[in-house]
Amino acid sequence: MKLVVVGSVALDTVETPFGKVEEALGGSAIYFSLAARHFSPVGLVGVVGSDFPDKHVAMLRDHAVDTAGLTTEQGRTFRWSGRYDFDLNTAHTLDTQLNVFAGFQPNLPESYRQADYLFLGNIDPVLQLDVLKQVKRPKFIALDSMNYWISSKPKELTEVIRQVDAVLINEAEARQYANTPNLLQAARDILALGPKVIVVKKGEYGCVLFAQDCYFVTPAYPLEVVKDPTGAGDSFAGAFVGYLAKRDDTGEATLRRAIVHGSVVASYTCEDFSVERLKTLDGKAIAARYAEFRRITHFDDESETN
Repeated sequence: MKLVVVGSVALDTVETPFGKVEEALGGSAIYFSLAARHFSPVGLVGVVGSDFPDKHVAMLRDHAVDTAGLTTEQGRTFRWSGRYDFDLNTAHTLDTQLNVFAGFQPNLPESYRQADYLFLGNIDPVLQLDVLKQVKRPKFIALDSMNYWISSKPKELTEVIRQVDAVLINEAEARQYANTPNLLQAARDILALGPKVIVVKKGEYGCVLFAQDCYFVTPAYPLEVVKDPTGAGDSFAGAFVGYLAKRDDTGEATLRRAIVHGSVVASYTCEDFSVERLKTLDGKAIAARYAEFRRITHFDDESETN
């Protein structure tokens, strides 16, 4: 397996000003996999309860996601309930039920342990460290995290960061982790720990790529219809790492294109609830929006217009 993701699988209840879904498929590993599969074979590692609908597993397999690493335990599947107001950048958590996810102990199938590309989803950094012990040295390891782990397990999270190639976090988390209001300084502090790449997600305002001698800013793709932003960040990560795996290259030019592909796929995720838009998304639609992204961000040097 060329690309492996370890993360959550959930049943989400989400309400936005544009509708509501109950117990819809969600979780970081799900969004990542359905985005990454457009670029690279991907294997999913996660846990679900005995109540997890078979139709979801069938859908993943129908969409070329390898589920050998998805285990089923007696009990209920992880559930999350949230609400968005018109400020779709902020999710208001109404209820979290960890259920079987509380005892999640990732155990990678043997075929996954040879992965060239690995993504550590937003899970306990202790578990992320355990996963790193199970794999041979991949060519590229990326991780996601959140404010809860930054506050509760900073030492463990720092140890993970020291062992990965890329960190993907949002703007507030970068500032929180580095304990500075300055985003550029926060990125430099994180890079000093060892990663080669920092991607700071800024929601509807795009993202920023920091790497050695590289500072690359992209806007978010402008959308007229946004129904549900849940999973957009994980979809971004899936397309970003998936594109790197497809090209088998992590040079600056490839990183820049990967960022744009991530933004493109994330924009599609927001157009419908849960993974409904990702289920119907195809390569032609991705290519079309990628071309449009290039057009709206292009500008000529003054000398070229004279």
